[in-house]
Amino acid sequence: MRMYLLALNPTDSVTEGFLPAAERLALEVTVLTDQPEAHRRVYPETEILECDVRDFHAVITRISNHRRPDAVFTNSDHLQTQAALAADYFGLPAKDWKAALRAKDKAEMRRHLASVGADTVWSTELGVGEDPAVLADLDAPYPCVVKPREGVASEDVVLVDSPEELVRRCKEIQARRPGASLVVEEYLRGELHTLETLGDGRIRHVLGGFRTELSPHPYFIEQCCTYISSHREPVAGQILTQLDALGVGFGVCHTEFVVHEDRARIIEVNYRAIGDHGDLLLAKLLDIPLFEHILRTHLGKPLPADLGARTDSVARRDYPCADRTGTLIAAPAATDLIVDDVQLTYRPLRKLGERRELHHSNRDQLGVLHTIGNDQQAVDRVATDYLSSQRWEIQP
Repeated sequence: MRMYLLALNPTDSVTEGFLPAAERLALEVTVLTDQPEAHRRVYPETEILECDVRDFHAVITRISNHRRPDAVFTNSDHLQTQAALAADYFGLPAKDWKAALRAKDKAEMRRHLASVGADTVWSTELGVGEDPAVLADLDAPYPCVVKPREGVASEDVVLVDSPEELVRRCKEIQARRPGASLVVEEYLRGELHTLETLGDGRIRHVLGGFRTELSPHPYFIEQCCTYISSHREPVAGQILTQLDALGVGFGVCHTEFVVHEDRARIIEVNYRAIGDHGDLLLAKLLDIPLFEHILRTHLGKPLPADLGARTDSVARRDYPCADRTGTLIAAPAATDLIVDDVQLTYRPLRKLGERRELHHSNRDQLGVLHTIGNDQQAVDRVATDYLSSQRWEIQP
């Protein structure tokens, strides 16, 4: 069976998760990408074809001129709609392209949830090239949040406290992203959480989620995520109802939301597996073939009624972050340890000698630390001790 995998840049989710899973499922994989050389350097054994993957027509044409597909899949935030349209064209199992578009387009998500009575959040959209001065006289509920309509990794997401700051921040983002539309929306207070789900269009499994600690405002950088096996009611039910309203239910999904006084409200829906190594941690933590399950849904295979996931494990993810622009001159190497029955895994996300600007986003993360065990206090202690014993140094 042949699976076409759409990708932009290479990611650890594909390299360490989906491609090995495809091999275990005996799938022949063809990667379609607009960055073929970057992928060939990472996995030279895999068939890689150049394609304008942001254009669903180009994807369909490339597949039609190659070999008949049995599945079209992507784990990219940016390519879910294209993959859904291509899969549907060939009569293959797929996400609803309308749901994929609603998830990706943060302004459309807000409009749709409000139109069906699922949730109403004050928001407005600033189109490409539109003068931010038009926002100055809006009756916005300050503080509010500015972000790219189709952004990822908390890039250019910022909290603003006044009309003057709103206009200024929008101009700054437009200078960096001249082709981007922006969303301005009310700041939703509460604890930040995620919900991880996997469905086949018939049943939907909830895989738990994470409680997320962020950097101080005005930015929203993930710093620590603690696994939660199940969210209390009515929280989980409220989010699942909102996902149903969006049409989200096929394949894997990573939803970010806040909880305030038992009211759960979606921040954004990422219609793919949780990123930043969270999917790799989830597979290990639950002790299930997560990536195989995800791919099987796109092959039309039903999910089992019981995934057989472990329920006795606890875990957290930590991200040491850069605090300045500069060159990384000291950092720990990749590490795998067992300390007091806690599995500890550290992976660098930035190479020694690499110079980067400060982005005030998840792009500033220098590495990721996974700790898994059976006791939360032990996991927290091992993670804290490891982080305090290491050194990350950036030379301006």
